[in-house]
Amino acid sequence: MLYLIIPLEVALILYTLGKPGLGLVAGASLVLLTLYLWSTKHRFGENVIPLEREAFPWLYDGIAELAERAEIPMPRVYLLDDYIPNAYSFGNTIVLSLGLFEVLDREEILAVAAHELGHIKNGDTRLFPLVTYGRYLFLVTTLAIVVIGSTLAKVAALVLYLGYEVSRRSFMKEREFKADETALRLLRIPLSLKRALEELKYYEDLRETVKVSGVPSIEPGIERDRKFTFIPETHPSYDERIWRITYEMSRLINRNLQ
Repeated sequence: MLYLIIPLEVALILYTLGKPGLGLVAGASLVLLTLYLWSTKHRFGENVIPLEREAFPWLYDGIAELAERAEIPMPRVYLLDDYIPNAYSFGNTIVLSLGLFEVLDREEILAVAAHELGHIKNGDTRLFPLVTYGRYLFLVTTLAIVVIGSTLAKVAALVLYLGYEVSRRSFMKEREFKADETALRLLRIPLSLKRALEELKYYEDLRETVKVSGVPSIEPGIERDRKFTFIPETHPSYDERIWRITYEMSRLINRNLQ
């Protein structure tokens, strides 16, 4: 759906705003790119340290083995000095909070890392920033069209913006499931991911208070069991992910038995 909405939006911009509209998009894109690069560079502060093999050989070697199975380069791995269990990835980088070490065993921590490797393997760390910041481009162009466009253009712009937002959330939610499926194929003990999610579920409210918003983050957990809404969440619920993992495992077992 995103691949249909984006060219329609470009056509609407050209029709309503002409070349100045494309200049507006280019300028807004440059600002957002600058913000993204700055936020990525400065998001850690002094609370993060690079993972050294001497300190955690089991973790370093485990992630290296997972990366080799995924056929991707060894990612940069950082440990975040935070008691709240959390993890996210961007670029070729994985961040694991020290809080994970308090509530998960080694196999479960590697399962969380495998989920983040799944995002890197599947290209989500490149796609998520584009899709997430794309909403701001849509918002800017929609406001411009609403101000100077015809009634028909205004309606079309609002419909496209709503369509983009719904499609964006559905897209990101499906990518979470795909990262889990990739992790299951990488792990020696696939059910360790299910156990990790079952444990992290108890810390969902804590993670909500430290959710990173400056840069699109990809968290291992899936914090939301919210009220019904017509607009889907960007992350599936814990129960959805656990159910999907159970289904995928049973499917793999049945395939191997055939």
